[in-house]
Amino acid sequence: MMRDDRGSVVAEFAVALPAVALVLLLGVGTLSAAGRQVRLQDASADAARLVARGESDDRARRAVTAAVSESVTTIHARGDLVCVSASAPALLALRVSAESCALAGGF
Repeated sequence: MMRDDRGSVVAEFAVALPAVALVLLLGVGTLSAAGRQVRLQDASADAARLVARGESDDRARRAVTAAVSESVTTIHARGDLVCVSASAPALLALRVSAESCALAGGF
């Protein structure tokens, strides 16, 4: 006697679809967070160079915020260096952060 397998492919697809969707969503979210991290790192490096050559702290903060929305920026001196730390929300409740330093008075 042969079993009737009709409909088994649909049932297997229905079981696998949520897992595939979850993996795709996590992959896209991870790529988005990584891209935000790279933009934040570049922006903090630019901001550190701006402050190091004499631009105002406000101008540096605006540069970071323009590159990565909702970012929080702090600027502090560390010896001869001017350092800019920035963080921004990423995926769900996670935050990405970056810090860059530049030699004060440098060009």
